[in-house]
Amino acid sequence: TIIARHNEGFLPDIPIHAAARKARPMDFLACRNAKDRTGNTMDKVPMLADGYERLMTDMKALRAERPKVVDAIEEARAHGDLSENAEYHAAKERQGQIEAQLGDIEDKINRAQIIDPTTLSGDRIVFGATVTLLDDNDKAVKYQIVGETEADAKGGRISFKSPLGRALIGKNTGDEIEVTVPSGDKFYLVEKIEFI
Repeated sequence: TIIARHNEGFLPDIPIHAAARKARPMDFLACRNAKDRTGNTMDKVPMLADGYERLMTDMKALRAERPKVVDAIEEARAHGDLSENAEYHAAKERQGQIEAQLGDIEDKINRAQIIDPTTLSGDRIVFGATVTLLDDNDKAVKYQIVGETEADAKGGRISFKSPLGRALIGKNTGDEIEVTVPSGDKFYLVEKIEFI
């Protein structure tokens, strides 16, 4: 089993998910601050397995759309004058959007670090933990700490980079936290930490 070790506190020391090893076996053997071809630091992008699968699905859909957009460009070109050809400009704009989205998704996939929360344990909040909090009115709210691409606050998933996510990382059961959000300051008590 390959173990990823992190000293920054928000990522647990965990066994690497099998899907990630299969997809890119050497990526996880590189150090956290590996350099890309231009010399820039490439930090890993932590995510759950379903977030990784969603990115793969989105990438396949965009790659399938590419040839259709090229056909639309060719068809619009056949209509003559490109300077006033709205169909041509719309197709070229869509082509640019697809390429930008693909670049972003491929970058995240290449830097993905897939974390399986069921393999984690402990009494400290880390990436992948499901946390039950009590608000000012002793109302329980439950959130899972996930990656940026997987965040859905209404669905109970918050990004580890969100204000609440940053405040929760490293806390233990019984800790009180204060979070400044656009609607004002909120106070929570960490009631329970689970790895499900």
